[in-house]
Amino acid sequence: MKIDYSLYLCTDRNLTADIEKAVELAINGGVTVVQLREKNCTSREFFEVGKSLKKITDSKNIPLIVNDRLDIAQAIDAAGVHVGQTDLPCKVARKIWGAEKIIGVSVSTVEEAVQAEIDGANYLGVGAMFATNTKTDAKLVTLDTLKKIRAAVKIPIVAIGGINLETISKIKPAKIDGVAVVSAIIAAENPEIAAKNLLKVWRN
Repeated sequence: MKIDYSLYLCTDRNLTADIEKAVELAINGGVTVVQLREKNCTSREFFEVGKSLKKITDSKNIPLIVNDRLDIAQAIDAAGVHVGQTDLPCKVARKIWGAEKIIGVSVSTVEEAVQAEIDGANYLGVGAMFATNTKTDAKLVTLDTLKKIRAAVKIPIVAIGGINLETISKIKPAKIDGVAVVSAIIAAENPEIAAKNLLKVWRN
């Protein structure tokens, strides 16, 4: 499965009154991948939101990735799962879910990136690049480290953390595959226009 990682949206229901509408508008604006990322909800809620978002992403032919929860990803037949350094190991997720599905791994060092590639990751999420309110405990990754990670692995790389219209062009010198955005789209007054503007800056 060839995936365009240019503009990767992570959800956060705390930032919007209507997550389904925000995601639909964001896809209309050019979002290329959607990750269901909900930190504060029950498993049932997570499952229900996942089902309704999958209807939207399927109708627009956009891959839906589930953060952390392989069980939810399997239950809704998502395109993939994204795991962090404290979640189920990539190698184990791959063994359970087989070769066809997408597995992304969060990394912040060259060592973690190389290991994730060895373990069968399809892509990497590298960050946090800038300070962000959606993950206040994240340690920051320098542009230099991002460039070193790019040089060390062959799989696609998406940068995450505090990415918005002001910061997005600072990442471009690293020559990575895309940017992951939360509040700059989800919390925007018009997620469609926000996505369009981000994608324009990224692709130019």
